[in-house]
Amino acid sequence: MTAPPSAAARGQATEFRALKSDSFGRISLMRGADGLLFVRRDLRHVPLWLRLPAWLLARREARGLARVAGLADTPQLLGWDGRCLDRSYMAGDAMYQRPPRGDLAYFRRARRLLQALHRRGLAHNDLAKEANWLVLEDGRPAIIDFQLAVCGDPRSRWMRLLAREDLRHLLKHKRMYCRESLTPVEKRVLKRTSWLRDLWFRTGKPVYRVVTRRILKWEDNEGQGPKP
Repeated sequence: MTAPPSAAARGQATEFRALKSDSFGRISLMRGADGLLFVRRDLRHVPLWLRLPAWLLARREARGLARVAGLADTPQLLGWDGRCLDRSYMAGDAMYQRPPRGDLAYFRRARRLLQALHRRGLAHNDLAKEANWLVLEDGRPAIIDFQLAVCGDPRSRWMRLLAREDLRHLLKHKRMYCRESLTPVEKRVLKRTSWLRDLWFRTGKPVYRVVTRRILKWEDNEGQGPKP
């Protein structure tokens, strides 16, 4: 993980490269005045009618990042002032850009990382997207984008259910890229869908598609981010 810049250096940062821009903000790789890199989610150019949901999502991400403070292979929260969210930069590629084909070690580490998140009382809730899984420069997994993360008591039934859904999404990626290494237990987990997943596909996902494709005019592109 690249060392984070100081608050003063971030205050004088310049954009190094745009990473993503959609209706909920612009995400850019920034270079601080001290030359160090970090990632910024900027809400200042969000349309007026979307500012409240964009702010709520950014605030949720900030809370999620605060929950995983100090945990390796996750972004670290650097600052959140209601308009810009700054987090640490991790050099790597999205899973779909550098698929971990046959890499059992990657998926073992990914499961341990996911378990560490869950022990801290955080469920990610958006791990079906390959764009939210990184393959770092040394091949380790990392998890990004905590906009939909939920925090709570890890022993509660609700958090256990969400944690199980996180695991199912990871196992789907393992089935795609490392199928021969799936264990009998993992295969059973994949076969057993929850009522939450069924409810999402019957009600939530159709609404999500209408909002993103017809109103916001972008498509999820199977987890690879908005189409240009």
